[in-house]
Amino acid sequence: MKGSERDWIFRIQVSGLEKNECVYVVGNLPELGAWNHNQAIQLSKEQDDVDTSALWRNSSGQFSSENGHEPFERNSYDDSEESGPIFSQKLSLPTDVDIEFRYFIAVICQSNGTKNSARTLIIRRWETHMDPRIIRKNTSSNFSEDNVPDPDKFGYHNGYRKVERGWLTDETVIQFKLFNNPIKLWKNRLQNRKVFIKMTPVNLVRHNSLELQQYGGDCVDDSLSIDTQDIVDQPAFSITEVAVMNDEENQFKYQEQFGRAYNDDEFLIFSVAVRYPEIIAYLVDFYVYSSRSFPGEPPNHIGFSYILPSTLQASVGLLTVPITSSKHRPIGQLTVEYVAIKPIPDYPWDMSISYAKHWEQRWSGLDVGHRGLGTSFKFEMKNCANVRENTVASLKTAAHHGADMVEFDVQLSKDMIPVIYHDFYVSISLKRKKQIEAMDMLEIPVKDLTLEQLHLLKVYHLAEAREKNPRFFDEDLEDHQPFPTLQTVLQELEQHVGCNIEIKWTMQLKDGTFELNHPFDLNTYLDIIIKVTLEYGGDRKILFSSFNPDICAMIRLKQNKYPVVFLTQGITAKYPTYHDPRCQSIPMAMRHALAADILGINVHTEDILRDSSHVKVVKDAGLIIFCWGDDNNDKDTIQHLKKLGLHGVIYDKMDEFNGKEVKESIFLVDARESQKALIALAHCNQTCGPQQQTLPDPISTKKDYVFELEKARNSIAAASTATSLASLANCSLGGDTIYPVPNANLLNCCGRPGDREIGDLAKDFSVCAKTCGHPSKPRNVSELVCGEPITFPEIPGEDESAKDCL
Repeated sequence: MKGSERDWIFRIQVSGLEKNECVYVVGNLPELGAWNHNQAIQLSKEQDDVDTSALWRNSSGQFSSENGHEPFERNSYDDSEESGPIFSQKLSLPTDVDIEFRYFIAVICQSNGTKNSARTLIIRRWETHMDPRIIRKNTSSNFSEDNVPDPDKFGYHNGYRKVERGWLTDETVIQFKLFNNPIKLWKNRLQNRKVFIKMTPVNLVRHNSLELQQYGGDCVDDSLSIDTQDIVDQPAFSITEVAVMNDEENQFKYQEQFGRAYNDDEFLIFSVAVRYPEIIAYLVDFYVYSSRSFPGEPPNHIGFSYILPSTLQASVGLLTVPITSSKHRPIGQLTVEYVAIKPIPDYPWDMSISYAKHWEQRWSGLDVGHRGLGTSFKFEMKNCANVRENTVASLKTAAHHGADMVEFDVQLSKDMIPVIYHDFYVSISLKRKKQIEAMDMLEIPVKDLTLEQLHLLKVYHLAEAREKNPRFFDEDLEDHQPFPTLQTVLQELEQHVGCNIEIKWTMQLKDGTFELNHPFDLNTYLDIIIKVTLEYGGDRKILFSSFNPDICAMIRLKQNKYPVVFLTQGITAKYPTYHDPRCQSIPMAMRHALAADILGINVHTEDILRDSSHVKVVKDAGLIIFCWGDDNNDKDTIQHLKKLGLHGVIYDKMDEFNGKEVKESIFLVDARESQKALIALAHCNQTCGPQQQTLPDPISTKKDYVFELEKARNSIAAASTATSLASLANCSLGGDTIYPVPNANLLNCCGRPGDREIGDLAKDFSVCAKTCGHPSKPRNVSELVCGEPITFPEIPGEDESAKDCL
């Protein structure tokens, strides 16, 4: 009945909580925060010696514990996945709607010290299953006076574990990178000694800080050396973690008491999350163990450095700071590169779903169109695509010839508009007074021209300028124009074609030079591109990628929706070597992907052809792997790479090299299979046994049913498909109402309950497909539904009667 409510207890068991971490539940209703993390409901820790069956007999549902809702100390329980304290909360929830929810772990921050200030949650970990947990409508309360429900386990749902790190909401992350032997010590007694490094954030505003008003400014003298006796204020919120680019330590962990040793040729990253970066400095302590020290003896503190916030104004940079002894004498220097990662300001984040680490098993061997239909300006004309690269026409043509995804390059114009173009420079034709036929060219960075200028000027590709040979004369065709905007591409490209959006950014070469000087501020640059993608990406499958490893880490932390893939150049003589070691080999790229918690890597095919064992190593690490390069422009090579198990192959001339019999994107095929499933389920109401004679009461109108299908769009792949399905399903049943699917042992192959609604079954169908027969196509759909063959109308184009329904 509409308006009625039921009490519900949320109980969850969590292991591995750190100090100040709290447990929350968030869901699709206002009572659960409407997917807004800052409006989520905090759960209370249950005491081990309390009778839980009696706990919920009081009317408030609040658990009276010593800590209440305050952050609790780290527990002494076993950190294994089978143990941990239980957190719970009772809420009154409506009975007339399905309730979707997720659990997450966060740290509480306040915007200032006033009593009524709004809280901010720093999300540490959250459940990211494609299908959230659900409470079906009309389900009665899940507890009584005599018993309470068994607790859920954090991260475990639908038979598998899915937990990811959070994204930036109100905090800033500063990552300090130490590599190429960054520590120089000048004293002879310190030469060839293993030095331990510890990074500690320090609050510079000791008495007037908003944080100190609220938290009292706890001292961190236990983390400083005995030689540094000054009382330093620790930020109320700060998290310092360290990762090393090796096979054992490539995931960020809290640093030890005396930091981490730096070994020759290692790559260390200190990641520090702080709330107010403008008032935070970073104390770097250096320790050395005595050669005569015994086990358990602390190391000797030899010196320290300070990194001040005034030196971290740019988004990226290089710093050299002195190392000072306890006697205030310089004993060496530390060189670090840093990247400051800021949250996207004022963006309405949503916890309803994340694709950041989602990749279906059947999405293997994808055909990805390089810059659309291919590169247009190679040295040999016969190897060039016949449509200008990175244009709407090129992308559409690749899609028409069966590309599963299209890859294109994005950078900003002078007026901060994301445009599609590969090179950092364009050539502009100059007219000579006496030699009209000659063509002088002026190279100008794309970033120095506005979008209007780019569209109005006659511009040439650098290859055209060098060869004095214009290749394209298509100024009168809109789709063939260079510099389409990212918004235009996302709006005009067919919805079932995925997009691999490569972020163009100047790279530093090993010789110290840059591909482009004086770029934009990197945080501003990425925020603009990400916001356009979030606004116009819709339900399209989208990947971000970049050759810059810091950009990959930044995009992962700046948003919670789209996955990221790290492009790597690897070992090659075809291109100059990049300065950053993470770009120089597949193993280093893989370690960075694991540290940054991104989806996978995109490697140069030359490395794969040299040693194909890399593919298995990357996949065994849980990462996806694409490949790129001129070697891919060959049918036999493409097939060889697919047989090796690569998830995607990026190549030119999709119209020539694509070997598909039917030129369709796999995501369109997915949509069609989901469409068939829904039609079968709808038709089953009429043809599956005696239940059809006594249909239950109608459950919704057409309008409500379209809404249910809209919720299932993540399985169907596009909202437009869902709308068409609603029309077709209604036609199969007749009339303006939809009936529940009868209890016909539906979807037995997946162990799913039988009494389910069609809209809900659509969500589960992709799960069922993976366990029934062919990995990319389910068994006879009618067998999944009723256990025996039935007839049902086909999708439009396969059955004439179905066309009348659309």
